[in-house]
Amino acid sequence: MSHKIEPTNLGGPRVCSIADALQILGDRWSLLVMREISFGVHRFSDIKTNTGAPRETLTQRLRRLEDAGLLRRRPYQQRPPRDEYLLTPAGEDIVPVLQALRRFGERHVTPLLHTPAER
Repeated sequence: MSHKIEPTNLGGPRVCSIADALQILGDRWSLLVMREISFGVHRFSDIKTNTGAPRETLTQRLRRLEDAGLLRRRPYQQRPPRDEYLLTPAGEDIVPVLQALRRFGERHVTPLLHTPAER
């Protein structure tokens, strides 16, 4: 990302690749799904357990991430039919962002949420 000053667009919202990426990844469940798959958790029930996402929400997020080209499905069982989810090369590109969010959370957020307030 360039640190140069971008001109103000007074004619409407700025065209921005960050905003575009957030259309796909900008909610809690999508990022947690990507986290789990990047950790090697590939099956729906395990992703559901580890994220705490409601079934319908998880189904929608997996479908959206697959449609966006970040995930692909691969069958692992015929009866009943079951798929697992894997990162595509585009999905792999989000892993450093997830790692940066994790570092940020560990340094700045988790200590605030889990440390008793000073009196």
